[in-house]
Amino acid sequence: MRTRVQAALLLFVVIAVAAFAVPLLLFTASDRTQQLVLARSADLDRFASLMDQAASTGDTSAVAAEARRYTQLYGEPLVVTDTRRNPVVQTGGMRAADPDVARLLDAALRNQTAHPTGALRPWSRGSRMFAEPAGTGTRVSGAVVLRASVGTAAQDITRRWAAVLAGAALVAVACTVLARAATRWVVSPLRRLDRAVGRLAAGLPPEQTRAGGPPELRRLAIGFNRMARTVTAALEQQRRLVADTSHQMRNPMAALRLRVDALHTHLPASASRTYTGVTTELDRLETLLDDMLALAAAEHRAGELTVTDGSDADCDLTAVAAAQHRLWEPVAHRAGARLTLRAAPARVTAACTDRELAQITDILVDNAIKYAGPGAEISLRCTTEGRLAVLTVTDDGPGLGTEELALATTRFWRSGRQRHDGTAGTGLGLAIAEQLLAGRGGRLELEPARPRGLRARAVVPRPPGDGGAP
Repeated sequence: MRTRVQAALLLFVVIAVAAFAVPLLLFTASDRTQQLVLARSADLDRFASLMDQAASTGDTSAVAAEARRYTQLYGEPLVVTDTRRNPVVQTGGMRAADPDVARLLDAALRNQTAHPTGALRPWSRGSRMFAEPAGTGTRVSGAVVLRASVGTAAQDITRRWAAVLAGAALVAVACTVLARAATRWVVSPLRRLDRAVGRLAAGLPPEQTRAGGPPELRRLAIGFNRMARTVTAALEQQRRLVADTSHQMRNPMAALRLRVDALHTHLPASASRTYTGVTTELDRLETLLDDMLALAAAEHRAGELTVTDGSDADCDLTAVAAAQHRLWEPVAHRAGARLTLRAAPARVTAACTDRELAQITDILVDNAIKYAGPGAEISLRCTTEGRLAVLTVTDDGPGLGTEELALATTRFWRSGRQRHDGTAGTGLGLAIAEQLLAGRGGRLELEPARPRGLRARAVVPRPPGDGGAP
């Protein structure tokens, strides 16, 4: 944000300085050009006056001598002629017969004044031609042509432009310094606030944002600190409530199970069904408590990784998949299913820990064994897709419908046809896996398998240096 704000301010500075400097540069060039034109026009007037006097007296020596002295002093040639275009004086190598000079002489003898147009620039070179008739009123007694050098005027314009550009550069530097200071004054509190918001969103204790910058930002920082304390306290109370409740319920649950087990020997045969139902519900309740604790831990870990960026984690996806396959293959066999492993031809690494990946694999394989049914074929596969590592669990069971796929990761959700077969879990497994993957910048993808069944894909970024971040 700081870069964008500075860029906008600097663009405004450039436009403002250019709007000031460009007209000033054009004005200085035009002003110096006008000075040159006025000075040479005055010289032409003087020679025209001398020529008019020479035409009246018939003595041209004065105008000739003055023209030669002018050329010696300023190095600018002159041509003065009478009304018949007969040269009275020619200096500096310029001749009345030259085409450009002849054209100007004809215009002057027609009582037309010729002055150059167009402003000079620092890069202007060469000379400019001036012409003026001699005489009074409409009576023309001769013509004067002057070739003026523009070198001195161009040098003056260069010096003036350099001064203007130097001043513009100083103004731009000063404005840049002020823009950076103003940007830092405004953006620094926003960056601190953004960092604190990120920690708060991740469920971590936020930093106390230091009040600074404009009054509006100071009030915002004070309000955020007050809100953050309230939200943090509420989240901590909620986290403690879940953890304490789950933990404190374990002792009563253990005591309850002991008492129920002790009653078993004293129950008649007719109560066996009731006893089995009670123990089944106890098992489900214990599993639910374990899953709630696991979900709370996964959410907290995902929040920490969002802020701390645990990109240094590295594990061998192929090795973890092989270990979990050995662990779950007997379980699948007892359930009447067949679990196979399709390992990648090369080692596949993932940017997560072995424990997290093993927990995710357990959840996906357990779901497949539970819900695919006896006789199902379940495959565990490790692959890479560019900068991603993918663990895929595919089964050929009944699968899920389109609406069910959209709800599968919702907490406590279970498919209607699975809820009554005695094998349904707590509905928290996929939610836990999703949180674990999200903390590592990954995702859980559920899609139908062909021709039937369900395909669950755990997608995790690969670590840097192994096809991961470039």
